[in-house]
Amino acid sequence: MTQTNTAKSTSTSNIDPSRAQFDLFKALPRDTPIMMLNLIQLRADAQYPDGHTATGAVAYKAYSEETSPIFAELGGQIIWRGRPECMLIGPAEEKWDLAFIARYPHAGAFMAMITDARYKQAVVHRQAAVQDSRLIRLGETPESAGFGE
Repeated sequence: MTQTNTAKSTSTSNIDPSRAQFDLFKALPRDTPIMMLNLIQLRADAQYPDGHTATGAVAYKAYSEETSPIFAELGGQIIWRGRPECMLIGPAEEKWDLAFIARYPHAGAFMAMITDARYKQAVVHRQAAVQDSRLIRLGETPESAGFGE
């Protein structure tokens, strides 16, 4: 894992989806497999609403440990994880501590996860840990030999 980024991003933090973003997600098909590209920038110090203290890395680990069983029960898998090393194309100020792709058997499984009571309790760790993030829904396309479709 890269060193936790302590500088605040110059852009607005993106920790939870806006209502419009979530409505767009819900309007897409729910019966097809999806991948979710996750880019995570951790806080140096987690910001828990109750004042609990931990590093961002420790808080995100707690989120992972508490939500991984729910994710697995719903058929989710981490199909790729990696360590961001540099921004070759994109805003230089965007620095990510974690990157991974989660695969769900269908979008309904993602919806079931985030509405699960256990998940709702655990998500406080993610909200405390994350400085900024990107969560991008990816659908499957037929394989081809090139980069385009």
